[in-house]
Amino acid sequence: MTADHDTAMARKGRHVALVIVATMLIWLGATLWVGPALGLPGRYALLFDLAALAALIYAMVNIYQLWRMRRDRRG
Repeated sequence: MTADHDTAMARKGRHVALVIVATMLIWLGATLWVGPALGLPGRYALLFDLAALAALIYAMVNIYQLWRMRRDRRG
């Protein structure tokens, strides 16, 4: 059971890291290169910002769940 729990925690941690990295790369690409290159108005920049914020909130919820898993395992 311990190995399964450790594997689940490691998988969840990798998932959170990938979400954060992908969010930042997509957000930077959208706001710095894609938006200006296509001449998109500022409201699209706000849309990109809100999408990135939603992804980061999702990551924070998963980090909290990971923290709870680790705390519950200790007893």
